Amino acid sequence: MKKKIFLFFLVAAVGIAFMTVAPLPSQAAPIKLTYSCFFPPKHIQSKLAESWCREVEKRTNGRVKVEYYPAGTLTKAKQCYDGVVTGLSDIGFSVLAYTRGRFPVLAAIDLPMGYTSGMAATQVVMDFYKEFNPKEVQDTKVMYLHSHGPGLVHTKDKPVKKLEDMKGLKLRGHGTSALVQKALGATPVAKPMPECYQMIQKGVVEGASYPFEANKGWRLGEVTNFATAAFSAAYTTTFFVAMNKDKWNSLPKDIQKIIDAVNEEWVIKHGEEWDKSDLKGIQFFLSKGGTIIGLDAKEAARWKKAVAPVAEKYVADMKKKGFKDAQKYVDYVRASVDKYSK
Repeated sequence: MKKKIFLFFLVAAVGIAFMTVAPLPSQAAPIKLTYSCFFPPKHIQSKLAESWCREVEKRTNGRVKVEYYPAGTLTKAKQCYDGVVTGLSDIGFSVLAYTRGRFPVLAAIDLPMGYTSGMAATQVVMDFYKEFNPKEVQDTKVMYLHSHGPGLVHTKDKPVKKLEDMKGLKLRGHGTSALVQKALGATPVAKPMPECYQMIQKGVVEGASYPFEANKGWRLGEVTNFATAAFSAAYTTTFFVAMNKDKWNSLPKDIQKIIDAVNEEWVIKHGEEWDKSDLKGIQFFLSKGGTIIGLDAKEAARWKKAVAPVAEKYVADMKKKGFKDAQKYVDYVRASVDKYSK
């Protein structure tokens, strides 16, 4: 009997000792996401992207960790969207027009409709996306879209005061901006924005088309001397922030809900910052000795008329490709620009 009692206490003691030293179940490892962006780290749009990462981490209480890769260190600007589709990055932020022809429906946003601000352009693109939900971006989870302020002609040595001054100018441009330049009589050279500074500095091109913000954000105000404020012919450029679809679908529903909420807030932040950046870009440009050239009503009307065929050609080309609603896209954008510009 004593032997049995001894064995009982021995087993109990061992059990208690085991329970004392046995490790507690560890918390689940955080979900890791990678985020690729082509903007340099100090650019406000890059800072906004990184703050999105930190906000998601904060609101998920650390259940999600986002590794941020600016300046194209994970995927280059042109590769970014395909990089998201294939999983090279979980999230990507770049320009739709860098892969020309890949996003035909959304290209309607970038047409020269006389944009007046980045906030207006951002509201237009988000309304358009919600209205038409283009098939071309359904291979990813679109976080949000946004667009910069009025795209205008900037030159290094030659002031552009009238339409005739555009003839023969070699300008860096891509996507719709290149089509606008061509309609105005210039010769576009298609290169990504990160190459623009050196192209102008070295004389490869005589200028470029871009919003005022790039004068400071990309420091282009250091290599250009003239800006032509032809708002009547102003285009915009649409940016995407998208997530790999499989990665999105793998996230818990509550985390998806949190990210959706952050997205709704951040799209407004991007639009507002485009406008604030335009003002800073103007100030920087002027501080470097730059000159902004205005157009009178008659000359502005000439520029508007000159770029009108860009939208007309868009409709014609889209119909040939089987997009029966092409005119509807253009009409919707034009009406939205008028709405938000007011």
